[in-house]
Amino acid sequence: MDRLITNALVVDGTGDPAFPGAILLREHTIERVFWSAEEAQLPTDVDTFDAGGRVVAPGFIDPHNHSDLAPFIDPWMDCYLRQGVTTVVVGNCGWSASPIAGAPDLAEIHGVASGDLDLSWDSFATYFERIDAARPAINLAALVGHGGVRQEVMGMASDAPSAQQMQQMQAVLDEAMRAGALGLSTGLIYAPNLFASTEEVAMLARVIEPHGGLYASHIRSEAESVFEAVAECIEIGRRAGVPAHVSHLKVEGEASWGRSGELLGVLDAARAAGADVSADQYPYTAWETSLHALLPPWAPVAELAAILAADHGRLRRSVHEGEPGWESSVKGIGWDRVIVVGNADETLSGRSIAALAESSGEDPFEAFCRLLMDDPATSIIGHGMIEEDVRTIMARPDITVGSDGTATSPEGPLGRFNVHPRYYGTFPRVLARYVRDEGILTIEQAVAKMTSMTADRFKLGDRGRIRAGAVADLVCLDPATVQDCATYEEPHRYPEGIERVWVGGQVAWDRGSGNGARAGGVVRREGTF
Repeated sequence: MDRLITNALVVDGTGDPAFPGAILLREHTIERVFWSAEEAQLPTDVDTFDAGGRVVAPGFIDPHNHSDLAPFIDPWMDCYLRQGVTTVVVGNCGWSASPIAGAPDLAEIHGVASGDLDLSWDSFATYFERIDAARPAINLAALVGHGGVRQEVMGMASDAPSAQQMQQMQAVLDEAMRAGALGLSTGLIYAPNLFASTEEVAMLARVIEPHGGLYASHIRSEAESVFEAVAECIEIGRRAGVPAHVSHLKVEGEASWGRSGELLGVLDAARAAGADVSADQYPYTAWETSLHALLPPWAPVAELAAILAADHGRLRRSVHEGEPGWESSVKGIGWDRVIVVGNADETLSGRSIAALAESSGEDPFEAFCRLLMDDPATSIIGHGMIEEDVRTIMARPDITVGSDGTATSPEGPLGRFNVHPRYYGTFPRVLARYVRDEGILTIEQAVAKMTSMTADRFKLGDRGRIRAGAVADLVCLDPATVQDCATYEEPHRYPEGIERVWVGGQVAWDRGSGNGARAGGVVRREGTF
């Protein structure tokens, strides 16, 4: 049966002014959009939902997500579904579920052991088939992770690839693009991504150019060297002839605080000179990553005990101060702002490295090393940014909104850990804090940042707009009550004010009745055949 949404304040995703109207859904698409003056033409023999004057917008699209394996672990993907997110872009920060070499690390991110999952796909095409078969509640589109590609061909070697190895990596990437991947991602602070030169990445990015792909990067630095790191991302796009995208744009560490406007100026100057560059942002002052990311490139976590025995002093200095070509994540914030969120010992979750060191009578560096040797998969939150910079970047209507989170639920594998609140709160937080409370964006600007801009940039087809013929991924929300509820202390809390979510024209979640249909699946790059 057709579905009709009446009495809606339509925020159509384009940035144009909201208008009162109605929306007719037929199967998985939007059949027609009515203005309020056309109410006499509304069909009567349909399943009708009265929006009660609340906002109806396109379903939110998260361009920076790590839920690559969520369809096989927690297919309702509730922490995103209940935010109004209907599509996530995975494969970010240089890691994707295919090639399979990257999948075990992603399993850890989801809070499960890779041995507990059937990771038997042998290509991006079969990975996509498995996602569709899992019937997730929301849609997934995917980038190809450079780290997984490099590990598939070269293992964890730090050498530059040979000509043959480069050809092998290019072939893996080409297969993924033909299957419908969106482009290439890098995570240039993580091994083995960080071993790649600018030219190595550019040579791979050239493979995605004929497919119309995009290059997205967790850049080499987001602190003192962030300007050079952004410039490298832009340069890779230029050399490869592809659009470049800076993931989770920020300035972190005391030495960089207050320089967000200057960083935005770098993007503006590059665009003025002809560069095709964009960025996304999450609305929080803390980042989340693996604890081993605080180790320098020459100190793999698997060899930590031997390195401590042989070169303890150098490692200590490097972790605290950095060294040429590599930046410390601890410098400028301190161990008291680095918080354990995931560890085999669940009692450590929520405690800072400094506090753990004090309670054990250790030096913080020694506590850091002990944590890594006890559980190399330990994850952390670092309170490394300031609100002034978050606000400055957020106010830009051309910077999209992304969560950098992983789909879960309070009952899921990650429910026992103090994950980052962005998993549950990113999109409602923008609408509550930066639209309603602070007024630095209009609701039309915010919704465009969350929908059409991302759909266009990542070539997600006819999504992100409310118009006839578009995919019927929609969210109904109350702008007066929408609110993120997740905190650093209590992160597993769903937001308020999200009334109903439709995926492909079907009700996926409703505030009154709960979960509905699991109607999501793979979204392949527009133009994929």
